[in-house]
Amino acid sequence: MSTVVIVGTQWGDEGKGKIVDFLTEKADVVARYQGGHNAGHTVVINNEKYILHLIPSGILHKGKKCIIGNGVVIAPDALISEIDGLKKRGIDTDNNLLISKNAHVIMPYHIAIEKENENKKGNKKIGTTGRGIGPSYTDKVARHGIRMLDLLTPDVFKEKLSSNIAAINFLLENFYKTAPLNANAIYDEYMQYAERLSRYITDTDVIINNKIDAGKNVLFEGAQGTLLDIDHGTYPFVTSSNTIAGGACIGLGVGPTKINKVLGIAKAYTTRVGEGPFPTELKDEIGEEIRKKGGEFGATTGRPRRCGWLDIVILKYAMRINGLTGIALTKMDILDGMDKLKICVGYKHNGRLYDEFPKETVVLENCEPVYEEVEGWKESTIGIKEFDKLPLNAKKYIKKIEEMLKAEVQIISTGQKRDEIIVLKEQF
Repeated sequence: MSTVVIVGTQWGDEGKGKIVDFLTEKADVVARYQGGHNAGHTVVINNEKYILHLIPSGILHKGKKCIIGNGVVIAPDALISEIDGLKKRGIDTDNNLLISKNAHVIMPYHIAIEKENENKKGNKKIGTTGRGIGPSYTDKVARHGIRMLDLLTPDVFKEKLSSNIAAINFLLENFYKTAPLNANAIYDEYMQYAERLSRYITDTDVIINNKIDAGKNVLFEGAQGTLLDIDHGTYPFVTSSNTIAGGACIGLGVGPTKINKVLGIAKAYTTRVGEGPFPTELKDEIGEEIRKKGGEFGATTGRPRRCGWLDIVILKYAMRINGLTGIALTKMDILDGMDKLKICVGYKHNGRLYDEFPKETVVLENCEPVYEEVEGWKESTIGIKEFDKLPLNAKKYIKKIEEMLKAEVQIISTGQKRDEIIVLKEQF
């Protein structure tokens, strides 16, 4: 038996979907533990691209149980659309997908409030995906959220909806000066969703713990990345959930003593979507080259990702707060053909050198990255499946990362396709 948590070590978009898809081959269960349909996990199988927003990437393998945990916030329309899209492509969800009763539901008023709130902030906006994720988590913490189990009891759902919509409409009309929402129309719409989704809603915490106790291999799939964690990220430019490894326990109802390994996914460079500090960002032709070559556009929003050099400071931080047992390095092939590469080893700000990640936003926004330059490689790494066949300088780059982090790179992705991968240490 083995339980492995997959976590992003940067600002998301590290290639978690591909790694989860690859590791699912030996897993019995794949469970998503936080976030919503603001996530976008891309998997390429036989030259066919799949983009998943809510359903765990393991759904692309036959016979694997896929769980959406209580820590996820669910937009029913988005989930149904994803289910239908998979069915059209021959992927079975009816026998493989399970949804926690305690997962919270994204409502139309969450989307409306988020949109109006961002508009009011002007140039101080956070840069959310506008999908109602944050307001849904806000309602959860404020203890008047609606959960998936409420969809199964129409009277309870209607009572909660009526109470919430009265307060929301007051805000929309009097503060945001916009049109109110129709409670009856929302009720009718969500009852249709309930009819479609009721077969999947169950006690997932019981199921996943029983699987672990029975010696099954379980993969915990995180969304976004460490630096977007609500507590440990670059606040306030973060998501609304705990993206770090500890979130797997909370978001699925699994005790920490049942976690065996934590695999951190890291790009061979760094990217970020939306607003917020990014010390190694490249606003030049190199950054543009990485963006174009790496296809760095959001899988969920299509927004261009900001690109920069690899940042060891944030990776050391991710190592510590996630308790990583290994690294999966992705998108090595995007660096092919570059003469020189830079690795950030610290930040300078007001005469002080930071070699540990600073919490202060003002430091992160105004610091000067300290770089160590290394030789690049001209040869292609695409599709290489053995470490010894990598170009010499590519191997040196990986070894340098291991030395700086005092950690093992256990998996190396050398392309988009499922089998374009080097496995140095098995996870299951």
